Formats: sequence, structure tokens, C-alpha cells
Amino acid sequence: MTEESTLRELICSLARSLFDRGLTAGASGNLSARLSDGRLLVSPTGVSMGRLDPADLSLIDGGRHVGGRAPTKELLLHAAFYDTRAQTGAVVHLHSAHATALSMLPEADPDNLLPPLTAYGIMKLGKVKLLPVFLPGDPAMGEAVRGLAGRRTAVVLANHGPVVAGQDIEAAVNAIEELEDSARLALLTRGMSPRMLSEAQQRAVIETFDVVWDT
Repeated sequence: MTEESTLRELICSLARSLFDRGLTAGASGNLSARLSDGRLLVSPTGVSMGRLDPADLSLIDGGRHVGGRAPTKELLLHAAFYDTRAQTGAVVHLHSAHATALSMLPEADPDNLLPPLTAYGIMKLGKVKLLPVFLPGDPAMGEAVRGLAGRRTAVVLANHGPVVAGQDIEAAVNAIEELEDSARLALLTRGMSPRMLSEAQQRAVIETFDVVWDT
């Protein structure tokens, strides 16, 4: 199999896994991955992540749609990560329930949405930026990500859902699953005064695992 055909199959397999486990529903959510020549494979608009066909994935070359079905209307959101983070090899956006719910709470910290409950949330995500509410497909979402100048790998669109960039599609999927699990823990322990990681423990994780920690 060629690099492209292998990646097409992997994208669809991981998307189906996310859908089957309830991390996105209906035709919501989208994902993309970069080929070694810089072209992007992107999930098409209006298609369930549980039923993606490798042959139907949109092919984007230099920002132009050159093959497959029409791409997700949130392509500019994906492009913002690729353009501002050279190491980005894939982007995943879900409408997962717990991360979205956490974004709606009045006490949500816009600079770092996830409380420091586990080392893995810090290791895989760094600080998670909470972005404002945008209409679906609004180009302003991409502009908001560009405004972060590549300093964040993960954001949550308020009342909408998380977006995570990774070095490859598997890393991006693993990270967004960690984000959803961390959000679920935050909601489960809300109002219970959970024992969070101390500043010293957080710093140890950041230094030991070389986490990019935007300040």
C-alpha cells in the first residue's frame, strides 16, 4: 500500500473508533492528516465519522480542494494549526460531551480549561485554551487559533467542542481522548474539593516530560 492509501485507511479506522465510543455523534466532528509531501487528507462535510469511506476523503493541496468529496466547513480551523505549528501532522475536532460541558461552566479558566488532576492531562495536552463561541464554520475560529502563534496544541471552542493537533493522526486522537477523559474527571469531582496536583508536582511533570507550557 502507498503512504496515502495507508493513511486513508487509518483515518477512517480511528474516526470510526471515536464514533463507536460516543466521542462524537451524527455527522459532527472532523479530522485531517498531512502526507509527507504536504498535502492534507480531510474528512468530508456532512458525513458521520462512523461511516467514512477512504476513497471519499477530501484531498487538499496548497489550500485547494483537488480530490474526493467537499471538505469539512471547518477546514480553515485545521489549516490554522498546520500553518502555525510546523510539527503538526494531524488535527482532530470533536463535539465530545464532557469537554463541551466543561467549556460552559462560569468558573472555566479561559487560559487553562483543565484543572491539574492527572499527570497525563499535562503531558499530552499542555495548557488547553478556551476559545469563545463561534458559529460553526466561522473563519474566525481559524483566526483565533492563529492568534495563539503555535503556542498551544489543544483548544476547546466554547459550547462546541475540543480541537487537538498532534505529530500524527494517532497522537492527535490519543491526545483528544485524554482531553475528554480529563474533562470528565473534572466534572465528576466538581464541588468535591478534589486533591489536585501541587505546583511542584505539575512542574515536575513539565520538566520530566519536556512539556511545552505556555505562560
